[in-house]
Amino acid sequence: MKYVVTGAAGFIGSHLAEALVQRGHEVLGVDSFTDYYDQTLKEENAAGLDVARVDLAEEEIDLEGVDGVFHLAGQPGVRSFGDVFEDYARRNLLASRRVFETAAAAGVRVVFASSSSVYGDAESYPTREDAELRPISPYGITKAGCEQLAYAYTKAFALDAVVLRYFTFYGPRQRPDMALMRIVDAIALGASFELYGDGLQSRSFTYVADGVDATIAAMERAPAGALYNVGGGAEATMREVIATLERVSGRALELVERPAAAGDVRRTSADTRLIEEDLGWRATTTLEDGLRAQWEWASVRVAAP
Repeated sequence: MKYVVTGAAGFIGSHLAEALVQRGHEVLGVDSFTDYYDQTLKEENAAGLDVARVDLAEEEIDLEGVDGVFHLAGQPGVRSFGDVFEDYARRNLLASRRVFETAAAAGVRVVFASSSSVYGDAESYPTREDAELRPISPYGITKAGCEQLAYAYTKAFALDAVVLRYFTFYGPRQRPDMALMRIVDAIALGASFELYGDGLQSRSFTYVADGVDATIAAMERAPAGALYNVGGGAEATMREVIATLERVSGRALELVERPAAAGDVRRTSADTRLIEEDLGWRATTTLEDGLRAQWEWASVRVAAP
């Protein structure tokens, strides 16, 4: 099979592209290599992969002979208020519109990586896919908008789309702006870590390899129009995560407490019964095993003082 992976130089996209290649598929990666974080990290992620520099907001991708598109490209980060909103609108909404339009015209399935951020302050926990969407960050709003675009192209142009709502993916190559990566770096360097809020905010943490398996299963087996939560099954608070990383690393972390950040939800908790029933997928990596893998990968990359 021949697949396109957008965002192939990113954290999740590079893992997905590698997994597809390992399974014997042909993979064409595209990425705009934005400056949201250090581009050399993206170039490192893309090493060994076929990744073209494409700005999806302006350029179409060639889907001739392609069996499916994994659309993971987008502007990440819930702290998306202020002047940067234009980047979120362009790199999420405009880019996704072009991908959906091109895929619909070519008759190619798209698996779209959405986010648990679309739920915002969810009405219930664990959160089901039919919960009301109440995003509280511009990032979450644009991701919800992308979902609606996929639905619109499905209705108007018969787009074959599957939507996945990712819940806090972590593991090797995680973006440097994400909390777990910053905690790992701080522990490795013997530096302090700024903890926003009381540390009791919780997340459904999902190890990246588990999430990749769910994403591939969605392409291969999900019915057209399906929408699934992809969550690790292990909900934990930030303080629990810090304690686990301290145990795994054998080191203590100095905390500097700060007020809660705008746009940061209090809790995420994924109800994954639907994807388990439909696709037979379930996360299998424990939080401690996943954090150990992330620590072992990241700690050797950081020069200790």
